[in-house]
Amino acid sequence: MKLTTYLKKQGYDLIDGPVRNHKPLQLWLKKGLNRADIYYLDINHAFKSDIELSEFENQALNVNSTKKDDYSFNIGITLLEEILKSLGLGTFELSSKLKTGKKVTISYDNAITKEVAVGEVANFLTNADFKHINPPLLKNANRNNILVITGIVFAKNLVVEIETDFNLDANLITSLNEVAEGKLNFTKNSQQKLRMVSHGNNFFSIAVKANRIAYNKGVFRDLKLITDTRDIF
Repeated sequence: MKLTTYLKKQGYDLIDGPVRNHKPLQLWLKKGLNRADIYYLDINHAFKSDIELSEFENQALNVNSTKKDDYSFNIGITLLEEILKSLGLGTFELSSKLKTGKKVTISYDNAITKEVAVGEVANFLTNADFKHINPPLLKNANRNNILVITGIVFAKNLVVEIETDFNLDANLITSLNEVAEGKLNFTKNSQQKLRMVSHGNNFFSIAVKANRIAYNKGVFRDLKLITDTRDIF
């Protein structure tokens, strides 16, 4: 199954922006067509409530390398280089060594999902006040500009298969691994297929579930799952 399709069915949006510091219960500001920007590191920094919020691991959401997205070559390499930069692994440009090809397949492995129950968050906000007098927060709340993150998919490994239109040689594989300095591992799947796997001990965010906080004249009304297809994160 396509990774983006699978995630969308679960209410998640695949991260395609340069930021990877997402965590549950962060507040983000989304104005118009602009990409969301971090607003508060935790909902408790903006609101106070007697309701306590807790994270849980959603083991039903299973993301592994069998769920993948295919891209045409130039688009795929461009997207891959952006992902590597966002992970702090963009010290070299693949496009300088792989100039032509057929397809790029991107997936993730060793993933976990952390969530906060939407009902708990709604109950929290129903009983909440601002931490202090805050005109900008009220303005953004009434304009429904605030998003709360209720779920994050984290992964340890980025897994990529690059289908070239030429035969791969051992020298190219060696040179790629030398530049990667152990952070990435390149192997040859076949004469024209290169496999790349990131290595690391830390989890990084790959997808976000976010709900728009709906206020009306200073009163909390609802949490609405973001389902549009515009760039969000």
